[in-house]
Amino acid sequence: MTNAPQRLFIGGEWTEPDHGHYEVINPATEQVVGLAPEASREQVYAAAAAAHEAFPAWSRTRPEERAVILDRAADLMNRDFAANAALARAESGATTATARSMQVAVGAARFRRYAKGALEPLEEAIAPQINEAGPMGRAGVFGAVAVRQPVGVVTCITSYNNPWANPAGKVAPALAMGNTVVVKPAPQDPLSVYRMAEALAEAGVPPGVVNVVTGSGPEAGEAAVDSPHVDMVSFTGSTPVGQRIAEVCGRGMKRQLMELGGKGAAVVLDDADLDAAVAGIGTTFSFYSGQICTAPTRVLVQRGSHDALVEKLLAYAGRLTVGDPAAPGTVVGPVISAAHRDHIESYIELGRKEGARVVTGGRRPSHVDRGFYVTPTLLADCTNDMRVVREEIFGPVVVVVPFDDEEEGIALANDSDYGLIDYVWSGDVARAFRVARRLRAGGVGVNTIGRNMEAPFGGFKRSGVGRDVGSYALHAYSELQAIVWPG
Repeated sequence: MTNAPQRLFIGGEWTEPDHGHYEVINPATEQVVGLAPEASREQVYAAAAAAHEAFPAWSRTRPEERAVILDRAADLMNRDFAANAALARAESGATTATARSMQVAVGAARFRRYAKGALEPLEEAIAPQINEAGPMGRAGVFGAVAVRQPVGVVTCITSYNNPWANPAGKVAPALAMGNTVVVKPAPQDPLSVYRMAEALAEAGVPPGVVNVVTGSGPEAGEAAVDSPHVDMVSFTGSTPVGQRIAEVCGRGMKRQLMELGGKGAAVVLDDADLDAAVAGIGTTFSFYSGQICTAPTRVLVQRGSHDALVEKLLAYAGRLTVGDPAAPGTVVGPVISAAHRDHIESYIELGRKEGARVVTGGRRPSHVDRGFYVTPTLLADCTNDMRVVREEIFGPVVVVVPFDDEEEGIALANDSDYGLIDYVWSGDVARAFRVARRLRAGGVGVNTIGRNMEAPFGGFKRSGVGRDVGSYALHAYSELQAIVWPG
């Protein structure tokens, strides 16, 4: 799809990679989409050094100037919308509808949002304090203001499941706050991020403010974390990788924003609208083949509704069209790679061995002769000690665990290493909110899988550190400075 091998973007220059290129594979066709650059450790360090050098001037630009550049970048992303969506679909395996509406459109919208965010107030007044005379000085009335300052150089390591929205959700607020960035995209689908960098460069981002480096292995990412010029790491990905990054950040006292794994509990109470619950839970099958950390993959259903819910989920899965993501009507496309398909299939086999019943799925679709497909899979007769219930599978696999009463449902939901987003379905809204408040998760959907895109996003426990989205993202990419003066 791309005409020439991609080059790195370092210090405002398109740079040949030291280690050549690697192939980016279309998960649906197994054909080569393009060639992504293999950066050396030295080149990643050079990118961080360029960001460090650009930081003083960029951090002092007027917020209005940063807003204009971010807004212009959004215009340019939308100008090339069709080509951007086609590339995103090809390298990520998303359906056409997802690539257009949830990837490129959301990515551009986030730049638009943080163009406005650049203009949000940076100062917050603090109530004056009366101090008596003492060792700290004379008596007086002391005023104070809390000022948000940019952190510095931010490394943004992004996930493969959304090569537009995820990087945009990091880069746009970081730039709005006056930071400079080194972006290290996921190795499976990095080409879209280079299109984003092209738009930013054309929009007028000064050299060194945005840098993009890639690699098929761990070298580039490790260098982007341990570079002495990096002040903060923003990472979206698996919990084990996040833990390793956090260890390096801890040694260097680097700031962190970690959006990690999830095993979202969907608590379905006995008075729930089961059709509504199935429509929400079914998105684990139907949206990007379940490769979403927020997916309601762990269904906890009150026993009286168990059999009916399983039957409805079976019917839902049976209505889904699996196949070529470019074809009209396709709902379920491939997963990102052959290795990930094998990973998901190994969990399904593990579920069988653990005693789970495969209600539907558990195999590759027979009508597809190429591509990395997993049929939507429903596992019932599960117990909370099974690995398929406790561990993140990151694919179109739903597990169902029954419970007897509300207290047991809450206990099961909270008996998890993860705590990103949980869900509650109940016909009694007061009851649903009561349960929601007791769930140990960064977010809870009540009778919905929808999100408010100004609400804070992040996880409890091993699902992450920190919050972003809306104005919370501006807070995440800033430091608070207190300025105090005598009245």
